[in-house]
Amino acid sequence: MSRLPALFVSHGSPMLALDDGPAHRFLVGLGREIETPKAILVVSAHWESAAPRVSAVERPRTIHDFGGFPRALFEMQYPAPGAPDVAARVAALLPGTVVDPARGLDHGAWVPLKLAYPAADVPVTQLSVQTPLGPRHAFEVGRALRGLRDEGVLILGSGSLTHNLYEFRSPVQEQPAKPWVVAFADWVAETIEAGDIDSLIAYREKAPFGPQNHPTEEHFLPLFTVLGAAFPGERVIARHRSYTYGILAMDAWGTAAA
Repeated sequence: MSRLPALFVSHGSPMLALDDGPAHRFLVGLGREIETPKAILVVSAHWESAAPRVSAVERPRTIHDFGGFPRALFEMQYPAPGAPDVAARVAALLPGTVVDPARGLDHGAWVPLKLAYPAADVPVTQLSVQTPLGPRHAFEVGRALRGLRDEGVLILGSGSLTHNLYEFRSPVQEQPAKPWVVAFADWVAETIEAGDIDSLIAYREKAPFGPQNHPTEEHFLPLFTVLGAAFPGERVIARHRSYTYGILAMDAWGTAAA
């Protein structure tokens, strides 16, 4: 098996699982674009912990960690097998990681996976984010784990390129993106393409409207883990760019070999 990619996807609203749109269609096609992995390690914005935690569940449950959405979303299940062997490797590669015997798959994991791998036949485990430790820590996590890509593991960061839900105004998906959202997404794209990791890590000071797009950092951190999981000299490229609800940039980034 060849080296698997490291990918960051924006999972947006849980309605992504149901509603057609550019990001939905991108994820539906994603599983056909890359070699089927032996396992998937999802770094999800919806699992935060003080120290890294990785799930070792044999059969992870589907967690419906949201409210106020249609019943059809709550009825969705993603019965993929767990990947306790990958969890053990993560714990070995990332000192201080706690192996969690109970954690299931939150919607940051199962929503994109249900679109990309609808058969739910690829083993999956999850890794938490450490929001107070910031982007540099998230990047170093990716560096520690990038060897998994040569072991048949797809490293999938799941968050959102922009995530200020306080600015949510309308449930209409297709509406013009706010200028402050576009400016930030374009800056991120230019900075990734330039390979300027230090500026990305300092995005709250250097990016236009950085704090406005991320009042809290948990949804941006999985991108840094994916950037850290790139090998020296390996380019990270845009796999998808679009907007939804006017405030969410649904961009996806991944290593060029993907």
